[in-house]
Amino acid sequence: MAKILVIEDEKGVQDNVVDILQLEGFTVTFADNGLLGVLMARAEQPDLIICDIMMPELDGYGVLDQLRQNPETATIPFIFLTAKADTVDLRQGMELGADDYLTKPFTPQELRKAVAVRLEKQAAMMEKYQQERERALTYQRQAQERQNIIDTQEDFLRKMIMDLRDPLSNINIAIQLLASSQEESARQRYLKVLREECSKEIMMLNQMAQLQDLMSPQNLKLLNQFKLIQ
Repeated sequence: MAKILVIEDEKGVQDNVVDILQLEGFTVTFADNGLLGVLMARAEQPDLIICDIMMPELDGYGVLDQLRQNPETATIPFIFLTAKADTVDLRQGMELGADDYLTKPFTPQELRKAVAVRLEKQAAMMEKYQQERERALTYQRQAQERQNIIDTQEDFLRKMIMDLRDPLSNINIAIQLLASSQEESARQRYLKVLREECSKEIMMLNQMAQLQDLMSPQNLKLLNQFKLIQ
């Protein structure tokens, strides 16, 4: 069940609010003034704060201002209890980030409804935040997988290019020797080398084409999973 902090200096109002909420099954803590309320909010991280406006030490506006400036308490739903219903006062609280107002005297039903609405909205907001967070993590994982695939393809192509260089070097040497050789036996030997190296080159190009067709994201992921490629 949700944990609620009540900040109220009038003992009768405080007891009334605490009793109503406890009957609803909430875990309720309370503070007698604004300074103590700020300290308790930071320490306990309640799910909802109900706070009077006119209090000694630190009024409700000061409490709300301090809580909204602290990242650990900035998003806690906040309901003001007030005997003041002036438009200017209401606007001041809303500008500071209050979520709702209850004007004294209020009924138990009004209190329960205000609390239920704020907690439902907070739960919906947290659910949406969690969904967005999971979506962002999914995008991050997918981006990393795509980058891994790109890296694997680049490594594969680099290795294939290096493997192709050896036959080409041999072919180049054989061509130079063939051009400079006068003996028929030597020329035949160099021609044999050319044929063999050309066959190797053609075979490697064919293998590269076949492997390139197999290098789909799904196949690369599977090959990496079973460590069939490095």
